[in-house]
Amino acid sequence: MNQKSNPPERTLNKKMLERLIIIHNAIKAGMYPDVPRLQKLYCEQTGYSKVGEATIYRDIDLLRTYFHAPLEFDREKDGYYYFDEKWDFALNNISTEDVFYLSAAKTLLSSFEGSPIYNSISDAINFVTDTQGVGKSSLLKRIAVAPVPKVNIDEIVWKKFLEAIRNDYVVEFDYNGRWNTETSHRKLAPYQFLFDDGSCFIFGYSYERNAERIFSLSRIKNLEVTSEHFDLPENFDFSSRCGGGKFGIFMSDKAVDFVIDLYNDAREIVKERILADNQKVTNFEEEERTRVEFSSTQTLRVMEWILSQGSHAIPISPDWFVDNWKLTVEAMMKRVNGIFD
Repeated sequence: MNQKSNPPERTLNKKMLERLIIIHNAIKAGMYPDVPRLQKLYCEQTGYSKVGEATIYRDIDLLRTYFHAPLEFDREKDGYYYFDEKWDFALNNISTEDVFYLSAAKTLLSSFEGSPIYNSISDAINFVTDTQGVGKSSLLKRIAVAPVPKVNIDEIVWKKFLEAIRNDYVVEFDYNGRWNTETSHRKLAPYQFLFDDGSCFIFGYSYERNAERIFSLSRIKNLEVTSEHFDLPENFDFSSRCGGGKFGIFMSDKAVDFVIDLYNDAREIVKERILADNQKVTNFEEEERTRVEFSSTQTLRVMEWILSQGSHAIPISPDWFVDNWKLTVEAMMKRVNGIFD
């Protein structure tokens, strides 16, 4: 007994979905379009100069086989129609509320505007929302992201890393670090893109250091994707390297147990935010003091956070961390005295 073969798999992309929606909308509107009419409609609505007849036929076949559209050709009216008038293209079933949230997501990503990741996501969101025929809601104007510094990301670097991550290829590049500004050549097995404060980083295994490291994309030069393949570890997620801490892009080898006393306005922070998975908060109301205890591998970011609270945050332990904090504060005081003396 002969079995009907499955249709060959085709990768859906933006242009293909764009054509499918135009074809669907024309059929759903009862226009009974034939292929030449669909070609004309596509060019009129997209601004493209032409689209092949074979392409439209493949799209029609895709509607039938992939999306199970009840599609037939009416020979009397010389065009396509749906024999089930209730059927609708899945992408057209996105609710107005979902369209709103997609548009809001674009706003929330605005700190990355101008970067390749923002442009790609923005195009995808625009495509989905535009196909719904839903204009921008005035409510979207009530969602905003405060202006923050933006870092330029080289689109060529972005695309090369994207290729490497998709295929698990090793990369090589020249790098100038935050502290070591001398250029060094690096070899990396890239695991993940990381985003923090409008900047983009790459997290992976550094062959020179025999350890996992984080690199800023904006400091990478002369990037080359090699043909060398690496095996992505099962547990490659950066968040699992933070020891439970939630202080952004930074990690060290071991988790540290922190104890910090907070005063005045800083006390409210631990009521509003979770600084780490194992955060413990103790209030001493008579002393107008709140103690927060937690673990994290992000020692540098914890120090930066404490310093950002000024005199309202005092580290209690570990001792070596407290000593480093004191040295930093003393250096700040010397700088201040040197300016105002």
